[in-house]
Amino acid sequence: MAWRLPSAASMAHFCRKLNRLKTLEESTTEMSPSHSLSMLDIILQGVGHLVGMGFYVLTGTVAREMTGPAMLVSYMVAAVASLLMALCYAEFAARVPGPASSYLFTYVSVGELWAFLIGCNVLLLNLLSGAMVAQSWSGYLDAMFNYQIRYLTETHLSTWQVPFLAPYPDFLASGIILLASAFLSCGARVSSWLNHTFTVINLCIILFIVIMGFSLASLENWNAEGNGFAPFGFSGIMARAAICLYAFGGIQLIAIYSREARNPRKAAPMAITISVSLVTTAYILVSTVLTLMVPWHNLDPQSALADAFYQLGYSWAGFIVTAGSFSAMITVLLWILFFLPRLVYAMAADGLFFQVFAHVDPRTQVPVTGTLVFGVLMALLALMLDFDALVQFISFGWLLTYTFVATSTIRLHFQKTSQPRPLGPASPDPEDNSSVPLQPASDEHASGPEPGQLRPALRPYLGFLGECSHGTAVAWALGLLVVSAITLSGVLTFGDSTLHLPHWGYILLVLVSGVTFLLSLAVLAAHQQERLQDTFQTPLVPLTPALSILLNICLMLNLSYLTWLCFFGWLLIGLVVYFGYGIQHSKENLREPQE
Repeated sequence: MAWRLPSAASMAHFCRKLNRLKTLEESTTEMSPSHSLSMLDIILQGVGHLVGMGFYVLTGTVAREMTGPAMLVSYMVAAVASLLMALCYAEFAARVPGPASSYLFTYVSVGELWAFLIGCNVLLLNLLSGAMVAQSWSGYLDAMFNYQIRYLTETHLSTWQVPFLAPYPDFLASGIILLASAFLSCGARVSSWLNHTFTVINLCIILFIVIMGFSLASLENWNAEGNGFAPFGFSGIMARAAICLYAFGGIQLIAIYSREARNPRKAAPMAITISVSLVTTAYILVSTVLTLMVPWHNLDPQSALADAFYQLGYSWAGFIVTAGSFSAMITVLLWILFFLPRLVYAMAADGLFFQVFAHVDPRTQVPVTGTLVFGVLMALLALMLDFDALVQFISFGWLLTYTFVATSTIRLHFQKTSQPRPLGPASPDPEDNSSVPLQPASDEHASGPEPGQLRPALRPYLGFLGECSHGTAVAWALGLLVVSAITLSGVLTFGDSTLHLPHWGYILLVLVSGVTFLLSLAVLAAHQQERLQDTFQTPLVPLTPALSILLNICLMLNLSYLTWLCFFGWLLIGLVVYFGYGIQHSKENLREPQE
């Protein structure tokens, strides 16, 4: 039988499958936000998560590898990118209650394929984050015993020099992950009082580092080897700003906690701004102290804060810092291992991932299969991968996720919120926690044209846009905005010398991509947005998420090309899983009439 090309109708139907949105349902198992948290509660929760993510893990590798003392400037750039992103997360957390994640956010606003890819990205991101935290924990313990663990491992095992692989296996990091996975698979949880206790310990340790460090500081260390404050220049600062973004990885949790505030509309932006400001100040102070205590090129990447005190002969201070690192990193590792199987469960419950991961143990209420399988995978990554490679991969993953969430925020503002579909006899299993309610919008929509339509006041001047079908102009403008942001970021990052362009060609490319970016913003701003009352919405849309997209792409382009290749290789594996399994087993596919 002759092979036939698919018809235009078949291709259109296939494309609709890839971009179908998640149908939100009212679930009897979901509770509405309690609105019981004060502003102080949210700030403490946010700071508690942020101070454990980067202080003990990133400071050494960032200072030694590419920034030197200018590390504090990298943290400032990363803080701006995180603040823009957190405002987008806050809106999604307010409008899409339930198990908030970038996977769900993308599914309800952009489409199924993109949500699956973001889910795969976040899955790998958490695997790598857990491996890196465990390796850093191992490094601090090794420093406490004068690096005897490293010495014994290198003496009794052969070492190798392979890109992205550690020079020797880290059995200690792998073991701590396996123990934590077994702990959580039994249904154990870290109580809130324990989290608060570790947060207080971390804050006290940071205060101790700053006070003790300034007493041992010397300005001569900022000019070590005559290289000055920024030995790697502006490119080094921007490259490590992408790495420093990991330090603010817990910023999305502040947005989710803001949903529980007594006044979410006011609490979200205030809590996010105050938390980011406090944590950024702390990072700048610690970065300043660290590079003033010890020349930046002498720092140990995996245990920099404790190692600085050891080098100066203050072993007792090094032990105190190591104790703080243990409390912070164990908390972060347990949180990652708690979140990871639940993300996989949500994807499996939606039919996009293998159903074995949708099983929850009835006694412990824990997705045991996901906890153990991904705990073992994380342990293998911690055993074999190089610490610097983990840092690069994680930074790329965060930036890619942030870019998708910012794009979803713009898309969501030009869509009309649909009413949740109540569960009925033909509905999916009511025990499925992947179905989450969307806030009713019947009384919240402002009068006037629907979201996505051209504003009435602009129709006499931009009538050609009004002739487009509903949402078409917005979709094209959003696509052009992302493409122009990539082009503009590439030109500004690599410059005319790297791209081998004549000077006039460089200027022309900057002007064309910059003008296209601004025109796309103008077209988006000319269309009606959805306005909700008593619900936090990202301010200055589409400008705020557009700036976030531009900055994220600039930071991504400063990472190595091998990082790009490895991540796109992982996403290619994800595409194989989606087209081989997820697209047919998706619950949204089962709801559609089959052809």
